[in-house]
Order: sequence, then C-alpha cells, then structure tokens
Amino acid sequence: MDGPRPRGFWTSALDPAGTTLLERGRRYTVVAAFTDYDGVRHAAGESWVFLAQNFMPYDDGLSLIVSLDGISEWHIRLQWRRETQGGIIDHLGDYVRPV
Repeated sequence: MDGPRPRGFWTSALDPAGTTLLERGRRYTVVAAFTDYDGVRHAAGESWVFLAQNFMPYDDGLSLIVSLDGISEWHIRLQWRRETQGGIIDHLGDYVRPV
C-alpha cells in the first residue's frame, strides 16, 4: 500500500468510465484480513472509500485506489496470479463489503 498522495495523484490518470470490481465513491470495510502485493496486511475493520482501479495485464497487476480519510489517495497493489493475490481478487466480496 502506497500513500498518502494528494487527491487526483492516481485517479486523474485513470479512465473514470471504466469497469470496476467495486462501486466508485462507496465506502468498504475489510471483513477478512488479507495481505497485498507489497506485504501490507489489511486487517478486518479497515475501512476506505473506493475511488478507482487500474489493471496492468503484462504482470497481472491490479491497483485499487482508495481514500482512508476522504482527502488523500492510497494505492493498494494486488497481483492476479494464483500464487499471489489471485484468490483474493477472484473472491473480493469475501474480503471487502460495502458499509
């Protein structure tokens, strides 16, 4: 997880009309702990507003851009491979839920 960065740091470069796994502008809470690509553990109870996502197919990278405080942006990196966070992404609704 990288951040905080100023509003628009990541989201200004992403297509706002693109398809996403989560609903933009909605608050989510972590209901089952998981560890992201950077080794950061996201504990049950962690909460953030989903802003955007980006997928980089050459290394199966999925970026979730979120805001913890409504001001700054944070970047949660995941990798869509079985041996990394593939199971988390495939079952994201088991890990995060709308508030």
